[in-house]
Amino acid sequence: MIKLNNIEKYYSNKIIKTYVLRNVNLEIAEGEFVSIMGPSGSGKTTMLNIIGMLDSPSDGEYYFYDEPVHKMSEKKLSELHKMHIGFVFQQYHLIDELTVYENLETPLLYQKVKTNERKGRVAETLDRFNIVAKKDLFPNQLSGGQQQLVAIARAIIAEPKLILADEPTGNLHSDQGKEIMEILKKLNEQGTTIIQVTHSEVNAAYGHRIIKLKDGWIEK
Repeated sequence: MIKLNNIEKYYSNKIIKTYVLRNVNLEIAEGEFVSIMGPSGSGKTTMLNIIGMLDSPSDGEYYFYDEPVHKMSEKKLSELHKMHIGFVFQQYHLIDELTVYENLETPLLYQKVKTNERKGRVAETLDRFNIVAKKDLFPNQLSGGQQQLVAIARAIIAEPKLILADEPTGNLHSDQGKEIMEILKKLNEQGTTIIQVTHSEVNAAYGHRIIKLKDGWIEK
């Protein structure tokens, strides 16, 4: 499903290149649950953003279902991202001007899901995450934990083939965190590929394998 060949990410001025990722080679099969770990600044979020097509590598090749992502136009990348990828950001990235209901509805509008099915899916998701009472509130009226729940709900509502989660339980208390990890585990058992960045050994253990990054390199 995902193949990274010699991926590098760096920022350069005229004199020096500052590397964030170095010579990353990685294959992830459809249906895997992969955890990425490493200290702060090791390149975890950058790698997730490249896989999620939100950032481009400086060098190297990225294939998604054998399609060369590194050669695609911005428009094609955007379409691929909207159709196949659900992203759970560390900072939520909810749309401030939209209610909880409208935030959940947005990915379905991108996919042109018909009105009745859209309403049904939003209602089902509100119920599943126990946030029905919050549906008419705006993000700034929610606690951090509630915003995180909405962000996760939004990532999975469109039934993406791939879910990318950056510290998915970072702002939740332990019971909520366990609940979210169990939801991700269940989605994975149903065939969704999941890649999570985490500092938590407990959360990492949900993955089939753990990839460790250090100073932009994958540790062997």
